[in-house]
Amino acid sequence: MNTMTLWHITGWEFAALAFAALLVGFSKTAVSGANTVSLAIFAAVLPARASTGVLLPVLIAGDLLAVATYRRHAHWPTLWRLFPAVAAGVVVGTVFLVWADDAIVRTSIGAILLLMAAVTVWRRRAADTEEEPESVTTRPGRLKARSYGVLGGFTTMVANAGGPVMSMYLLSAGFRKLGFLGTSAFFFLIVNVSKLPFSAGLGLIDGRSLLLDLALVVFVVPGALIGKWAVDRINQRLFERLVIAATVVGGLQLLLR
Repeated sequence: MNTMTLWHITGWEFAALAFAALLVGFSKTAVSGANTVSLAIFAAVLPARASTGVLLPVLIAGDLLAVATYRRHAHWPTLWRLFPAVAAGVVVGTVFLVWADDAIVRTSIGAILLLMAAVTVWRRRAADTEEEPESVTTRPGRLKARSYGVLGGFTTMVANAGGPVMSMYLLSAGFRKLGFLGTSAFFFLIVNVSKLPFSAGLGLIDGRSLLLDLALVVFVVPGALIGKWAVDRINQRLFERLVIAATVVGGLQLLLR
């Protein structure tokens, strides 16, 4: 990591990072996938690879707030089905980071996000939303969980961009708003914490990056509070459209950078 860069950011650059941290809190308690904008801001202010290490503890702070808010709404059968596939995706993503440059990483993840958004829109138009999540005990349900799990683990490892992929899975599985937020809260808390040793081993997290994180996590809290206030005022259809829109924006910004 180019740690010296962390000590030479300007006031405007820190303000941009603070706004991105606030948006992380908002995305964790309101519109999952919106933190792809935060990813773009961090990558614009800091070196691309270093930015993933700085962003990870900020995301974990948001995950803790989301779990505290929506813990009663998590759907654990879905989580248990996802974790083995996600672990495999994290390992693949770690290997990918060893040799891939920033351009390859951005292009790969941007294409995956746009593909997931397109598939989800198609599925949502083909069938009405169910009141309960799609069963993960059926063969098609298990296959879909594994596919999205590997993609989610891969994208979250290489660019902290697993949120849109898992958002697309949870929407396609028919999760309602609170179940969506509760399940994704526990999912990303567990996954992001498990990524810490991998990121540290790759040199993406060190003492100086953590000092910057200490200054940024303060802004996650008001973002989470704003998100909690907003989510009660967003109906299900608008919620789904916002999640998909955030995913498309995130995919496009990765491809066009």
